[in-house]
Amino acid sequence: MPLITSAGIGSGLDLESIIQASVDAENVPKMNAFAKKDKALQVELSAIGEVKSALSKLQDTIEKLADPENFNKRKAVIKQPTSDDGDLISVTPTSNITPGNFKIEVLAVAQGSRATSNDGLFASTEDVVTASGGTMTFAAGSKSFDLTLDAGATLADLRDAINGAETNFGVTANIINTGTEAKLVLTSNETGAGNDLVITNDNAELDNVSTVASGGGSAGIVIASGNEATDAAIKVDGITITNSSNTFKDAVQDMTIVAKRQSIDGETAKLAVEYDRESATVLIDELIANYNNAIGQIGLQSRIGKPLNGDSTLRSLSSQLVNTLGLNIEGAGPFETVFDLGLGVNKEGYLEKSSLVRSLNEAMDENFDDIGKIFAGENGVAGKLESLLNNYVEKDGILKQRETSLNSQIDELEDDVINHEYRMSELEGRLRKQYSGLDVLLAQMQSTQQYLGAQLSSLPGFVKSK
Repeated sequence: MPLITSAGIGSGLDLESIIQASVDAENVPKMNAFAKKDKALQVELSAIGEVKSALSKLQDTIEKLADPENFNKRKAVIKQPTSDDGDLISVTPTSNITPGNFKIEVLAVAQGSRATSNDGLFASTEDVVTASGGTMTFAAGSKSFDLTLDAGATLADLRDAINGAETNFGVTANIINTGTEAKLVLTSNETGAGNDLVITNDNAELDNVSTVASGGGSAGIVIASGNEATDAAIKVDGITITNSSNTFKDAVQDMTIVAKRQSIDGETAKLAVEYDRESATVLIDELIANYNNAIGQIGLQSRIGKPLNGDSTLRSLSSQLVNTLGLNIEGAGPFETVFDLGLGVNKEGYLEKSSLVRSLNEAMDENFDDIGKIFAGENGVAGKLESLLNNYVEKDGILKQRETSLNSQIDELEDDVINHEYRMSELEGRLRKQYSGLDVLLAQMQSTQQYLGAQLSSLPGFVKSK
């Protein structure tokens, strides 16, 4: 607090110490009480935050456990043929596929068409393909795009215009220089039998770079035998399937097979579709870890010497978590509770893998689909845990309300400190005013004493002569 003046100058008394001691006697105990209360509130708020954070992590895991898709995943295990030519197939199963084993041979991969200009048409890339300009249309299957050329466009201009066209659906143009001439080569990525590249024009000058002549003569671009667009064909367990692309959707129901290359000498890829046990195991391990983290935080923050020791809210939460885990669930086959899956709660309240009833691996071997029903079924334990945790960690939850209350108390305490400091400033002002008057009075009395002493000493006979 700022000092108003320096007291005691007139009287010579140490009034500053007297004022400071008077203010401290009123101020220090109160400020110490404020600091103690603030520390207690901050510690309690921090403890609530630690518990709430642990519960939020558990809540994230519970949300994943409540999603049936996380227990319906399938895994494709492919044993590719031994070859230096790369993988034969790739596979993407859906959650609906029935596990099984398959042998897959790729009879043919789908390809797009390849068109090449006839011999002797162009000597170099600078040869003009149209003197007056015109429009060309490129089509393959159900796709097409138009291209307009300016007057005087060269073979190189045509190539660049095709490759740079914004609406190009997948036609690539290249020029091959043989040493005696330049040949235009066009490749379409539109696969499937009957989807050959067709090039038409509105100006007969462009017939040399089209597959269809508009002037009645011969077209200059042709698709040679073996360069046509073709279908893909695979054989699954001896059954042949054809497709216009290399992606076979539902050739095996609920599975997508992509042909990567053609089989050599009848080689096959062996495919095994299995339940994705690993994903389910990882999710259950995550539940165990985050559940135990939450239980550990509740225990840590409520033990003796901690701010939440004996807190009824945390005791209730801990009991509710265990009770919810142990609820009976209907419609999950032989499993009635999560403890039937090979889980258990030890004497410290921590969740762990147990084999008292059966191990988790045994449960997966016996009834994998029912594991998802225990957690993510209509009345599964995940939904019940989710409801429980929402009551504590959501915006209107119990712990959020506690945080709001503690923050309000901290704000009120800050206001109390400000008000107290103002009162202490006022107290110091009053004391300085009072002691200032005393200081002046004492100074006057000292001055009068000195004056009277001087007067008395000057009276005749007041001082004895020697």
